[in-house]
Amino acid sequence: MQYFKKLLGEHIYLSPISEEDVENYTKWMNDFGTTDYLGQSNRIYTIESEKRFLEKCLEDKNDITLGIVKLENDKLIGNCGLKEENGISRTATLGIFIGEKEERNKGYGAEAIRLLLDFGFNYLNLHEIKLDVYEFNKRAIKCYEKVGFKEYGRRRECVYINCKYYDVISMDILKEEFKESYIKNKNI
Repeated sequence: MQYFKKLLGEHIYLSPISEEDVENYTKWMNDFGTTDYLGQSNRIYTIESEKRFLEKCLEDKNDITLGIVKLENDKLIGNCGLKEENGISRTATLGIFIGEKEERNKGYGAEAIRLLLDFGFNYLNLHEIKLDVYEFNKRAIKCYEKVGFKEYGRRRECVYINCKYYDVISMDILKEEFKESYIKNKNI
């Protein structure tokens, strides 16, 4: 599979997604190690359903969905994106996951988020980028805080996963709070 370096970082780059990666996505979306953290473990994913999902992502002009690819070997390891919520207020919701288990806890998620924030604030002129995370996902919460997200709300016991209810934590970051430049292949 050929990937394209849309947003180039230090160790990874973000590339437009491809329908050719449907088997990777189907594998990841049928793994509790991925889907429990996305709140998607109650669903069964097939090649056909993932094809439809990827097609929808490719067609949607208001959403940006990118593959996370390791720079050293061009290996797809996950997915991230921004979903426009409100064009007038310039807000979007961030989503991310590292599907390849052996690539977790290596800083790739934080780097992907920084690239998305740089792109969202400095190219899309977004004002606020937000996300939701489950309270048990301590690794993600730590990562989000590290890149500058702050908690602004919490919905108590509103999600049910594996026989237990959990809180959903809402976090955001404003353009004025994001000062760094992370995209390495900018021209200006």
